[in-house]
Amino acid sequence: MKSAELTVGLLLADHEKYAAYRAAIAPLLEAAGAGFRYDFEVSRTLKSEASHDINRVFVLRFPDRGSKERFFADPRYVDIRARLYAPAVEATRSSPGATTN
Repeated sequence: MKSAELTVGLLLADHEKYAAYRAAIAPLLEAAGAGFRYDFEVSRTLKSEASHDINRVFVLRFPDRGSKERFFADPRYVDIRARLYAPAVEATRSSPGATTN
């Protein structure tokens, strides 16, 4: 079974609210067998196809594509995203759903 990864670049508008979002989703990620492989705060964007800067980049790993889809469809995640992620993030850029061995 192949794992599924998602690489995301963000332009954060509210770092405190984003930290609250990350804390709130941590138990959901753990229950899904998922987690952050990499997490970076970026001080300067050198090249980007996006029309905005990126100040946070991370890679999320899930056991497989199905667990990734279930995680993002979970009503608890949807609620947390609406309350904390949406007001904290000005712009998002993500990769297509990559898989790894």
